[in-house]
Amino acid sequence: MQTENLAAIDLGTNSCRLRITDKYGNLVYRHAETVKLGEGLYANNRFSSEAMERTMRCLSQYYEDICTYGVLHYRAVATASCRMAANGAKFVKMVDDECGIKLEIISAEEEALLNLKGARLNASPETPYLLVYDLGGGSTEITLATNEDNPKILYTVSIPWGARNASEAFDLLEYDEERADELRAEVRKYTEKFLNGSEFSKYKSQCDCIATSSTPLRLLSMVWNTEGYNKDRVDGMAAEVQMIDAQIEKIWQMSLEEMEKCQYIGENRAPIFVAATVIFKEIYDNLQINTLTASLKGAQDAIIKDLVEQWQS
Repeated sequence: MQTENLAAIDLGTNSCRLRITDKYGNLVYRHAETVKLGEGLYANNRFSSEAMERTMRCLSQYYEDICTYGVLHYRAVATASCRMAANGAKFVKMVDDECGIKLEIISAEEEALLNLKGARLNASPETPYLLVYDLGGGSTEITLATNEDNPKILYTVSIPWGARNASEAFDLLEYDEERADELRAEVRKYTEKFLNGSEFSKYKSQCDCIATSSTPLRLLSMVWNTEGYNKDRVDGMAAEVQMIDAQIEKIWQMSLEEMEKCQYIGENRAPIFVAATVIFKEIYDNLQINTLTASLKGAQDAIIKDLVEQWQS
C-alpha cells in the first residue's frame, strides 16, 4: 500500500464526504454518507446527541480508511452547521479526541473560495468570469470571480439557508405555495444584495454559471434522463433553465413518498429536496441566468489540488 496518498474530508450539514487520491491527484477511493449532522439544528441551535453520534461513526470509519490507504497528508473541513451550532466547537474537539480526525471550521468566505476553485475545473477556459453557487444543507454561497489559475473573488454572499435548515424552518417536506413563498422572500434578500454588490449585470454575458452540490446534479440527471441519479455522468453538463424548471415542476407535484421512491431523489434526500429546489430556482430566477452547468467538483477537489501542489513544491 502506498504511503504518500492524500485525502480531503468535507463535513456539511447533511452529508460527509471523503476523497483519497495518490500524490498526483488521481482518485484512489471516495465515499459519501448522509449523516444529517444539522438535523434539528434550526430549532435548537445545537447538534443533537444522535446527530453527533451518526457523524462520529462516519468520521471514525474515515479515519480507518485514511490509515488503510496510507494517507500522508489530509485536510478535513467543516462548514455551515459547525459555524452555527452553539456546541460546534465542542463537537470538533470530540471528533479529534474520539475519531482521530482534526476538523477545521472554515468561514463562509473560505468555503466559497474552495467551491469556486473546484467548480472552476468545469468552466470553459475562454470565459473570463465565473458565477458559482453552492447549495449546502445549512447555507448557500453565491460567488462572482475571475476565471484564472488563482481566481480573484469579486463578490460573494452567504445565504443562511440550505436544504436541511430551510426544510425544517419552513416545513417543506412537500411543496406548499405559501410556505415556499416565505422561503423565496428570505432568499431574495440575499440575491438582491448580491446583484447590487457585485453589479452582476455587467459580467453576466461573460460568465460561466456553475452550480455545485447534489441538487443540480440530480436535476440534470432528470433533464438528461440518465435512468437514475448519475453524478459522474452529468458532472460538467449544462442545461437551459427552462429544462430544469420542467423537472422542478414535476417534483413539486410529488408526495414525500413519491420522492422517496423516485430514482433521482431517494429516501435520504426526499425530506429536504423540495426546499432545495425552491432555493435553487429562486437564485437562478433572480439572477436571470439562462444556462447552468452542474458540477460534482467542489471543495474536495480544491483541497486535493492544494495538497498536490504542496507535495510537489
